[in-house]
Amino acid sequence: MSPETARKTWRTAEPIHGFIYFLPEAAEAYDALGAIGPRTGYFASRVAAMGEVPVDVVISTFYNFNPALVREAMVPAWKVAPATKWVETRLAAVDVGLRRGWGGVVDSPEIRELAQLLRAAAERACESPEGRPLFAGHASLAWPDEPHLQLWHAQSLLREFRGDGHIAALVCEGLSGLEALITHAGAGDVTAKVLASSRAWPEQEWNEGVDGLASRGIVNADGSLTEKGRAQRDRIELRTDELSVAPYSVLGDEKCERVRELARPLSRAIVDSGMIGFR
Repeated sequence: MSPETARKTWRTAEPIHGFIYFLPEAAEAYDALGAIGPRTGYFASRVAAMGEVPVDVVISTFYNFNPALVREAMVPAWKVAPATKWVETRLAAVDVGLRRGWGGVVDSPEIRELAQLLRAAAERACESPEGRPLFAGHASLAWPDEPHLQLWHAQSLLREFRGDGHIAALVCEGLSGLEALITHAGAGDVTAKVLASSRAWPEQEWNEGVDGLASRGIVNADGSLTEKGRAQRDRIELRTDELSVAPYSVLGDEKCERVRELARPLSRAIVDSGMIGFR
């Protein structure tokens, strides 16, 4: 299977997982636990699959967030609720969101078929958890009973599997979390302002990061990628895709095409419902 096929298949279904980071009902549920601000809910609900880990583990696995932000956000996390409660609360919010986004099709044959296909891919990923700590935490969770929640859990596993592989690719290229964000901005897909703000990087630290990358010939003085920087980014993206092939290879090209066919209208429904934004 080609890395491009793996990438296309993951991307087509990604809204099925990613909406949880923007769902108002999720933020409300985290607040009800006693979370202080949305950042606590975001980090704690996602990392809780690993257990009540120290904040340095959270900083490591979330990579491109300002460590100061992570430390502040995680202070109350395990005080207001144990990790198991965070996991339960997140899944309950997923149920609410998918039922709102999909309405009457939430129990449809298409949901069941897609859940079965992506579960097969996710279970293949679970055979190779080495070097993927956040994925391994989520892989340790029990599978939900209902098909639409199984679908969400499967796509979540595939997302974390890919994400941990992406971090490995960044580390191999010698990029810190901040530097990875700067090169992302330099590619022109998302502005530096949005990325710096969403990951809480102060302007001074961001500018220092740009200067450091410029001295290595990776970005220009304005933060745009140089030819060397663009080649590096292409290597990172290709390596990320290559590292994500294994789960989809168990499906093969034909079933991956079927996954994309089934996932497109479901992902579109989530986007059209307004549940997807930028954090």
